[in-house]
Amino acid sequence: MVLTVTLNPALDREIFIEDFQVNRLYRIRDLSKTQMSPGGKGINVSIALSRLGVPSVATGFVGGYMGKILVEELRKISKLITTNFVYVEGETRENIEIIDEKNKTITAINFPGPDVTDMDVNHFLRRYKMTLSKVDCVVISGSIPPGVNEGICNELVRLARERGVFVFVEQTPRLLERIYEGPEYPNVVKPDLRGNHASFLGVELKTFDDYVKLAEKLAEKSQISVVSYEVKNDIVATREGVWLIKSKEEIDTSHLLGAGDAYVAGMVYYFIKHGANFLEMAKFGFASALAATRRKEKYMPDLEVIKKEYDHFTVERVK
Repeated sequence: MVLTVTLNPALDREIFIEDFQVNRLYRIRDLSKTQMSPGGKGINVSIALSRLGVPSVATGFVGGYMGKILVEELRKISKLITTNFVYVEGETRENIEIIDEKNKTITAINFPGPDVTDMDVNHFLRRYKMTLSKVDCVVISGSIPPGVNEGICNELVRLARERGVFVFVEQTPRLLERIYEGPEYPNVVKPDLRGNHASFLGVELKTFDDYVKLAEKLAEKSQISVVSYEVKNDIVATREGVWLIKSKEEIDTSHLLGAGDAYVAGMVYYFIKHGANFLEMAKFGFASALAATRRKEKYMPDLEVIKKEYDHFTVERVK
């Protein structure tokens, strides 16, 4: 069993508009050009794991009408997903992605989410501690809602590691820096480097060697780090070495929606089925992400589709 933590879930609305430009009116007449689904990075991991036959418990904060719809739709996706959310005042957020395949762009509009009180956080932590006793690993990923102290991610990692639960984390550099201030560290860390990040953990991110240095620095405390480099490449660092996993083909950047979550889900699946062989875990995660980019919409691939992707990337040891 896997626990996925999405503190700030969303209903994801994807809209496909060719040659999208600002300051123009677009009328969507073809309903196949838009879709809505439960979202948030941890929720996407639960959905991907269900495609691979792995049960999970999805938790976090939801509220209002949007929160009710999110939970109902998530339950419809698979019986392998158990929902255990804490309900709060206010509305669960909506995230809008405008996908332009012609120009290979994704324009994202992300809302902040509902305000969460200290009482809500305490309620969540009680549930989290109880659930940790029933799972093999936990995935902590995504943003945090308004009102929640950024140190909560540090606390979630600490509680899991103290109970011997294997921890995967995919979060922004700001939240990861808070985690790395703490006494306990995730086993697997994958920084969410979307956007412009000039530096992270004191490392200037300009050259390939800079990204290698960052991956090594993360792996010093965790057991494995996966750092994205130039969209189609990933630098994988463990305490045994550093590798570059590289796609043989160009990747359509308008098809990246959900690819990072598919990557994490692939690593979780490999860990559950085969144990902590870290390089092989990363290779399976890369294959999962590559499979997710084959479709324009948010797509979580199944096992046979993932296996076919092993012919489409290379692995090179760089250190």
